[in-house]
Amino acid sequence: MATAFCPAHITGFFKAELDKEDSKQLGSLGAGFSIQKGVKTTVSVREKTKHDISNFSIKVNGFESGDMRVSELVLSKFPIDKKFIDVTHEIDVPVGYGFGCSAAVALSLSIALNDALGCKLSKIQVAQIAHDVEIDCKTGLGDVLASYHGGFEIRVKPGAPGIGEVKKMNSMDKHDVIIICFNPISTKKFLKEKISSINGLGGKMVKKLIESNDTEEFQDMSVKFAKYVNVITPKMNQVINLLHKNGIKCGVALFGETIFSLVTKDEKNKVKEILKQFDDGLIITSKIDNSGARLQ
Repeated sequence: MATAFCPAHITGFFKAELDKEDSKQLGSLGAGFSIQKGVKTTVSVREKTKHDISNFSIKVNGFESGDMRVSELVLSKFPIDKKFIDVTHEIDVPVGYGFGCSAAVALSLSIALNDALGCKLSKIQVAQIAHDVEIDCKTGLGDVLASYHGGFEIRVKPGAPGIGEVKKMNSMDKHDVIIICFNPISTKKFLKEKISSINGLGGKMVKKLIESNDTEEFQDMSVKFAKYVNVITPKMNQVINLLHKNGIKCGVALFGETIFSLVTKDEKNKVKEILKQFDDGLIITSKIDNSGARLQ
């Protein structure tokens, strides 16, 4: 039996890198941060019996995922022929709202399976399996690389862990992340329709942020990026304008109808009070996770 945790990851802006043959080379440049909420996956292994119809069962606690393809594909990459695998995902962020849930599911499952089955793959090899599954299912591009490393990162080279590279930004230990979510947005649909308009601006922003290393500028860029690719709904616009009017920086989680704000302790209650006005929104508070995906 083994348990692994992978932090949820929020991307503020990105540039897709899709022109390589090998999926391990594919991914995105961009910037974002991991939070202390995410997906905890527990795997238990026993011998398969004649009563078992398949090789595994998957259960989800917390926020519903609905789509088990990511988990099933990860399971197919491991030697489970004569075994029965019980998988439990505990998901404590909503799925489809820009939290990189599919990456957290894939990576936490991959780490736990490797340990429970005694496969002895390196952490990078295990993470590469999760990255390949994300690319294959078209559920994300850079979240596995980002949540593997944790912290506040700029993805400076695309690809799976071991190939892609991140530059860590200033430590945000003194900040809380306050997030308000309204509705999900399909990453798959979005990537298909908008990819060309995304890339020019995303690439420029990565270069600019590497130079400035400024978290406030990161939030401004994120709003600018979301406006440019036309994902901001009237409700999101209301939230952004109200926060800005009160001198609070914020950004947009890609892809979801989700606004985040990186706040100091002094600003925390003020921001919560502002967001409470939107009673149809789900408010989540967390801190930055600096450790990345890991066994528990």
